[in-house]
Amino acid sequence: MMLSLAMLMLAPVSEVSPTASAPLSAPAKNRYDTVAFDPTANAQSQLETKLNAAKNMDRKLLVIMGGNWCHDSAALANLMDTPRFAGMIAQHYEVLFVDVGVPQVGRGRNLDIAKRFGIKKVKGTPTLLVLSADGQLLNSKKDAASWRNAASRSDDEIYRYFAEFKPSTK
Repeated sequence: MMLSLAMLMLAPVSEVSPTASAPLSAPAKNRYDTVAFDPTANAQSQLETKLNAAKNMDRKLLVIMGGNWCHDSAALANLMDTPRFAGMIAQHYEVLFVDVGVPQVGRGRNLDIAKRFGIKKVKGTPTLLVLSADGQLLNSKKDAASWRNAASRSDDEIYRYFAEFKPSTK
């Protein structure tokens, strides 16, 4: 038995992998795993690019400020990728995922983007900014912060929000 185990451990990955197309090191994708929030990205530059695209396409811009570590941020990011959401989002919105680090414990980054749109402090993740094509914040500051419970919201509720979005009064 020990010899068989040792041989298995030394065998090439292709010999022990149950399927050639599924690498052993890749974890199973679930609702709470994401890499949407890139901590190395130049978020300011990306924001300008997305604002220009929104203006040229006459769309709104969703700026989702979160982190890969946050289950609510991951749930929202992954939901946007589903067939149900992808078409509707692509038709009406440009989307920008901004990594904000961990602002709740004083290790935030890219927080100047939230400040640019009147959000003084990112208290939770994700914080969702809905911007007009000309860069005006359309949802209220309270609404922007309320998305920190995104994983608890139903898919139907989230879909309706984006499909029927109307500017909130401040």
